[in-house]
Amino acid sequence: MPEQTATGSKQFTITRVFDAPREVVWREWTDPDEAAVWWHPRGIETPRESVEIDARLGGSYRYTMIAPDGTEYPTVGVYREITPPSRLVFTWGSPGDADDELPVISIDLAVHGEAGDQTLMTFHVQGIDGAPGDENVYDGWDSAFDLLVEHLADGGAS
Repeated sequence: MPEQTATGSKQFTITRVFDAPREVVWREWTDPDEAAVWWHPRGIETPRESVEIDARLGGSYRYTMIAPDGTEYPTVGVYREITPPSRLVFTWGSPGDADDELPVISIDLAVHGEAGDQTLMTFHVQGIDGAPGDENVYDGWDSAFDLLVEHLADGGAS
């Protein structure tokens, strides 16, 4: 696989509409209790005790996904922009990765629906390729967003 850096043109975007107000979806991204429920693809777990979120400019987050075979996938990043409840920008990678090589994720949350009770999320990753059916980063996030839809339907961060 070629080296992928945040300064390259590798990128992808996933857009989703959630049946929840923007403030609720914001909490799903910034509350560790909520994030632990869905910050992983289906079939993988993120133990609550592994999730730490310091959602402020320059703050960091970390979590560890655990596959059924016990393989651990620790993930870390730093928040570069926080505009509640509409925008988050943060780095995304593994512990020890060089900051200037980490992909950068931006999440824009817009009020959506006639009653304003839905949220349009635009999730953009700069620095790594992804496409539907890649069985990797794109599909992993897309699966996580399916879990978020289910979590919100069950009450989520309401």
